[in-house]
Amino acid sequence: MRHNSTQCCLGGLRSRWLAANLIRMRTGNPIVIAYHLIWTLYGWWLPNDPRGSGSRHIAADLLAELGQLHHGRKKVQPQARTVREFYDRAARRLKHPLLAFDAAQAAMAGLAIGEAIVQRGYTCYACAVMGDHVHLLIRRHRDQAEMMIESLQVLSRKRLMEMAIRTTDHPCWTLGGWKVFLDHPDEVVRTIRYIESNPPARHWPAQHWPFVKTYNRWPLHPGHDPSSPYARALRAAGRYP
Repeated sequence: MRHNSTQCCLGGLRSRWLAANLIRMRTGNPIVIAYHLIWTLYGWWLPNDPRGSGSRHIAADLLAELGQLHHGRKKVQPQARTVREFYDRAARRLKHPLLAFDAAQAAMAGLAIGEAIVQRGYTCYACAVMGDHVHLLIRRHRDQAEMMIESLQVLSRKRLMEMAIRTTDHPCWTLGGWKVFLDHPDEVVRTIRYIESNPPARHWPAQHWPFVKTYNRWPLHPGHDPSSPYARALRAAGRYP
């Protein structure tokens, strides 16, 4: 019975996914094939970050005293010194210590995230773990992007506590994150390059992870079916091949 229930559950998930993408196909929109997931370490990129943020309100009055909220990334970015000063002041108002990863800790955190990716059965095409944020490129899965972020944060935090990188009373990650939907192999390739460029841009060594798979331009990989639902959706949108 359990096996049949599981099949029924997965069948329902697949049916909902197919129904949603059928609508996209009929409107000429391609099907999402991967997600660029981004989240920060606890306390970093606050709602009123001087660079702008994705938040629309500031929940804590103490943080509101740091400055006004600007929804969206500002066109004119502040100097690095301004951002450092903002977080120096923020650190004194946060409930938990404002901690960042050094390169060695980032390497350990990446392995913790990788273990979580394998445990959840996700396919990862790129990963960058920086001092205050994480980038992942994950192939489409039955889990929605929000569930992916939540699962990876919970599992990796537990592993980081076991590694003594974080204590049991520290959140480690800011809950939630951002997701960018990718619907064409060219977008996936560009995003892989962007993610891989993050460590060198911060003067860190290039990061190579055992859980990251080489991208073969799926679902337009060599030998793909040109009459597949995805190929038909791309053709309807004028983006095939």
